[in-house]
Amino acid sequence: MQHYDVAIVGGGIAGLSLAHFLAPSRTVVVLERETAHGYHSTGRSAAEFTLRDNAPEVNALARISHAFMENPPEGFVSVPLLTARGSLWIGTVGKEEAIARARQAAEAAGVAVVPLTVEEALLRVPFLDRDYVAAAYFDPNYWDIDVDALLQGYARSARRAGAELVTGAELLGARQEDGRWKVESSTGAFTADIVVNASGGWADTVAQRCGVAPAGIVPHRRTAITVDLPADINVAALPEINEIDEIYYFKPDAGRLLASPADETPCEPADVQSEELDVAYAVHYLEEATDLKIGRIASSWAGMRSFSADRLPVIGPAKDNPAFFWLAGQGGYGILTSPALGQLAANMITEQPLPEVFAREGIEPAAFSPGRFG
Repeated sequence: MQHYDVAIVGGGIAGLSLAHFLAPSRTVVVLERETAHGYHSTGRSAAEFTLRDNAPEVNALARISHAFMENPPEGFVSVPLLTARGSLWIGTVGKEEAIARARQAAEAAGVAVVPLTVEEALLRVPFLDRDYVAAAYFDPNYWDIDVDALLQGYARSARRAGAELVTGAELLGARQEDGRWKVESSTGAFTADIVVNASGGWADTVAQRCGVAPAGIVPHRRTAITVDLPADINVAALPEINEIDEIYYFKPDAGRLLASPADETPCEPADVQSEELDVAYAVHYLEEATDLKIGRIASSWAGMRSFSADRLPVIGPAKDNPAFFWLAGQGGYGILTSPALGQLAANMITEQPLPEVFAREGIEPAAFSPGRFG
């Protein structure tokens, strides 16, 4: 029976980023239940990179990851992973103070945000409704992520280092025998020293199939639609548009405008689909904040964002089985933090010291430990 040092369950951005960092020093197999990597959360991401707007620990992980994405390893990708986008933050009447507070907080953090009049905001996004927008500012530190290039870069790198990436392979169960995991999958059985749970919305299910207590990770549905804009609007030149209370956001996406009602509805892990009410909310916000009249929706979809109880990632050995390693609960920031989380998890598994940048950014692995939940 084939034996591996590490078996990673889940071939999305979490599992493949770990395989990239781990495969040069360990024998690795990655099991992906779908026929393609990144089918669920990874492939349905809005693909934005921000250095703020998350918990401090996540922002620190983003800063570490930004350096990787700006200067990836040689041969990792042939295209830029990040493209400058910028974000226009807007508020309607009654939210002027919220805009001012957010702008001042960014300036205090040393970010060169740009306060805008309503007229200046309309110059950047001409289809905004001037009667809706009461205050605005521009944040230059937003980027689009080429998610597919990043995912495929991790996959190629892991394969070059000897990792086996197996698709159409669902974990059926695993148990420990003689100090090793015996792993049963839909494509066959093998043994491994460590099982890594990088299965996104299915993280608790995978834990239970391995006889490990769940961590309370709950998937949440997030909806998006795309619409066509008038031919005289240069979609590619638009910034992302964020509502100050994060009720919705809009951004360019493959020549169209993507709109999301920023919904977070707890759901069962599944191939989630958009629901009519959430699509209607996306259209409502578009028509409320802009002069657009939406007659046709080009596409709509939903994805899963999985959160732990405190909304921080869950990374580290299980409390009840140190040979079971959690890499889950990345919420809506798993892609943008994947270089840092992949490195962190790999170094914890191999018991190697972390690069100095983690200490400089104040990253304490204990903050993400499964043991923090009682």
